[in-house]
Amino acid sequence: MISPRGAPSVDGMTQHDNTLPHRTLGTQGLEVAAVGLGTMGMTMAYGAADEEGGAATIRRAYELGVTLFDTAELYGMGTGSNEQLLGRALKDVRDDVVLATKFGFDLSDPARMGALDSRPEHIREVTENSLRHLGTDHIDVLYQHRVDPDVPIEDVAGTVGELIAEGKVRYFGLSEAGPDIIRRAHAVHPVSVLQTEYSVFERAVEAEVLPVVRELGIGFVPYSPLGRGFLTGAVKSAAEYPADDMRSWDERWQPGNYEKNLAAVRELTALAESKGIAVTQLALAWLLAQGDDIVPIPGTRSPQRLAENVAAAHVTLTAEDLARIQEILPHGSAGSRYPAAFMPTW
Repeated sequence: MISPRGAPSVDGMTQHDNTLPHRTLGTQGLEVAAVGLGTMGMTMAYGAADEEGGAATIRRAYELGVTLFDTAELYGMGTGSNEQLLGRALKDVRDDVVLATKFGFDLSDPARMGALDSRPEHIREVTENSLRHLGTDHIDVLYQHRVDPDVPIEDVAGTVGELIAEGKVRYFGLSEAGPDIIRRAHAVHPVSVLQTEYSVFERAVEAEVLPVVRELGIGFVPYSPLGRGFLTGAVKSAAEYPADDMRSWDERWQPGNYEKNLAAVRELTALAESKGIAVTQLALAWLLAQGDDIVPIPGTRSPQRLAENVAAAHVTLTAEDLARIQEILPHGSAGSRYPAAFMPTW
């Protein structure tokens, strides 16, 4: 499949390609291209950071028509490095893109990795830092990264609502929130988007979360839509990854689970090849076929892989294709997506 090419270069960056289909997330008018870009892996979780390569990939995404770019305070471990990378890469086209970032962790002490903090004063502090790191006067989508059980969600929604009224934020998002939290937050200030892991490998949201966001008119942004890389087919067993790569401890890569998941990916690959597409495109097209309120944000450091991912927006799966995918993976992958201690509590 040939991916779209941009128009002639302007200020060193090829112009934005407008052939990528767009979708509207939520009822507040947030319109974005059908495939976005997640940037976490450019600075953490998948080995050593490659900021130069990351910037090139971000710019190429823009050229291919991507408009939604996802970052977070956490991805720089409080240094702002990931947000700064994104801000620098898109500085010249800021008005053409949607920048999404997240708050919700206490990153002041590395020994307390994973500690949550969504107190109103902390939300404001993180927001000011993110604005500075991104080099912008407003954040398009501000997510609560993880639900903080010590802070009422009403206080969180109210604070983000104030930031929206002040013009510092445009849309309110939640990440890894369950039905009750979503309803309570939405009652205080409209939630435009929910971000949670979802892929043909990870299907937990289908039972309770997706019905609620659709009832309330909230868009859905799946992260890790390629199963953290497993659905690329370019995988190794857990022991072959370095300790700073999350796949070294992800249950889906562990002995027993790994072999089952690899067998499923081989079957998906055979189906993809029969259609003349890559297995990554099959996986992303499957997600896009689950509803026009869904915009996945696959992450990659490779401009070549990026072009492949974006082209998935032009793939149409038949009812027979979808039935075959369901047959191969009726309940998702073998192994949990996080260790029990890291699993969000809905």
